[in-house]
Amino acid sequence: MGLFDKLRGELIDIIEWIDHTRDTLVWRFPRYQNEIKNGAQLIVRPGQMAVFVHRGKVADVFQEGHYELKTDNLPILSTLQGWKHGFNSPFRSEVYFVSTRQVTDLKWGTPNPIMLRDPEFGPIRLRAFGTYTLKAVDPVALLTELVGTDGSFEADEIHELLRSMINSSFADVIGESKVAALDLAGKYDEFSAKLREAVVERVDDEYGLDLPQLLIVNISLPPEVEKALDTRTSMSVIGDLGKFQQYQMGQALTEAAGNPSGGASEGMGMGMGFAMANQMMQTAGRAGSPGMAPPPPPPVETVWHVAVNGQTSGPFTGNQLGQGVAKGQIKPDTMVWTNGMSGWQAAGQVPQLSGLFGATPPPPPSAGQ
Repeated sequence: MGLFDKLRGELIDIIEWIDHTRDTLVWRFPRYQNEIKNGAQLIVRPGQMAVFVHRGKVADVFQEGHYELKTDNLPILSTLQGWKHGFNSPFRSEVYFVSTRQVTDLKWGTPNPIMLRDPEFGPIRLRAFGTYTLKAVDPVALLTELVGTDGSFEADEIHELLRSMINSSFADVIGESKVAALDLAGKYDEFSAKLREAVVERVDDEYGLDLPQLLIVNISLPPEVEKALDTRTSMSVIGDLGKFQQYQMGQALTEAAGNPSGGASEGMGMGMGFAMANQMMQTAGRAGSPGMAPPPPPPVETVWHVAVNGQTSGPFTGNQLGQGVAKGQIKPDTMVWTNGMSGWQAAGQVPQLSGLFGATPPPPPSAGQ
C-alpha cells in the first residue's frame, strides 16, 4: 500500500450512528486521530440530531437527513476553521449524535414520606410513585450543561437529578392543593399534569430536556393509618352493633351445641367485644354532647358463664341469657355459674334465672277425677 493510499484510509468519509440501546441520549462519533474527509457523508437517522463541536465550541447542528459535508452546509464551522479558499482540505471536529426519541419506562418515587397537614386527619405522611418519559429537545443546552466531553451519556446519569426534582415538585403540588387524603385518588390526572408542568419548567431551559409524560401511579398512607381506616370502614359496614352482637351470640351457641370439640368461646368473645365497643361509643357520644351532664355510672350487673358440651362461654348478661332461652339455645338443664356460686348449677335451679323458663305446671289429674 502506497503512502497516498494509507493517508486516504485514515480519512473518515461516512459519519453515522446506529443506536442499539434504549436509553442513550448522547453518543460521540469515535473520530480519534482521523480527520473528516472533504465531502464526507453525514447520515442522521429519524430520532437523531448531529452536533459538530470544533475546538470546544458548538458549531453546526443537523436534523435528520443525508448530507454531503461542504462549506455551504457547514457555515459556522467554515468560519471557525478559517477556510479562505473553500473547503478543499480535511478537517478535525468532534461529532455528537443526540437522540431525540423518548426514553420510556423511567420510574420515580418518594424515598421518604412527605409530611402534610390534612384537613380531615391532621398531620399525616404520604408516599407516592409513578413513571415518566424523557426526551432531548435542545442538543446545545444538553451538551453544554450535562454532557461535556463524555463519549456516551445515558439517561441513568440524570435519573437521580430528575427524581429529586419530581419529588420536590410533588410535595409543592400536593401541599398547595389542600385536598383531603381520601380524595386524592380522584385527582391523579390533575396532579400529574401540574407536576409535569412544574418539572419541565425547571429542566427545559436549563438542560434542554422535556418530560412528554409524567404520571402519578399511586399515593399511599402509612400502613398503620391504612389499617385504622380499614377498621373504621368495617364498623360502618356492620351498622347496628347491638344487633350484630346478638347475632354473634346466637351463632356461637349454635356452633357450640353442634360441635363437641369446642369453639364457642371464640365466637362469644367476639360478641362481647362488640358489645363493649357499642357501650363505649354510646358513652363517648353522650359525653361529647354540649350542655349535657355525664350520666351516673351504670349499676354493676351480674354476668354469667355458660357450659355447653364441656366448653365454657361468656360472660353474658341476664338479658343475653334471656335471648338465648327464647331461641331455645339455653335450657333449664344448661349449666351456669356466676361469681359467688360454689359451683356449676342447672339454669332452671338458679333463683335469679328460674323465671326465664316460666312456671312449670303441676301434673295433670288422673282419669276419672
